[in-house]
Amino acid sequence: MTNSFENMLLDFTDTQTAHHWEAIDDHIMGGCSQSKPEQIDKVGLRFSGRVSLENNGGFASIRSDSANYDLGQYSGLKLRLRGDGKSYKLSLRTDLFFDGISYQATFTTEHDTWQELYLPFDDFTATHHGVKLSTVAPLNTTRIESFGLFIADGQEGSFQLEIAWIHGL
Repeated sequence: MTNSFENMLLDFTDTQTAHHWEAIDDHIMGGCSQSKPEQIDKVGLRFSGRVSLENNGGFASIRSDSANYDLGQYSGLKLRLRGDGKSYKLSLRTDLFFDGISYQATFTTEHDTWQELYLPFDDFTATHHGVKLSTVAPLNTTRIESFGLFIADGQEGSFQLEIAWIHGL
């Protein structure tokens, strides 16, 4: 499948898209990590900040506002992004609970290089607070409520990820 506008899910080069994302970092549980989403002209959404392992912390994330996405016609997602060589997670949520289940797929970026990565839905694992769950239903791609980006897994220090778009494939 080609990258047509027909399968565009999130176009972060649109100046309004980044305004619909918020940071949710480990300070909600006493940690010290910090992140922010920001719109970068002609680039897209920048997710940047610093991960701290202090006070049992260790994650930073941003999450989109709630919307209804029916991705049932796709087998996965294609992302255009530029990172810093660290690993990140794309998160999909099928409910509106702040502390609910998150379906996550991990990807690794190349330092300062634009990449197009494909994440098949089969690679998304149900998690709660970073713990993999095996007794929940698989991802229902017809009921996606929000998207998110995470950095965790002991990757202490500064980070920066820029994302131009997400397509359904």
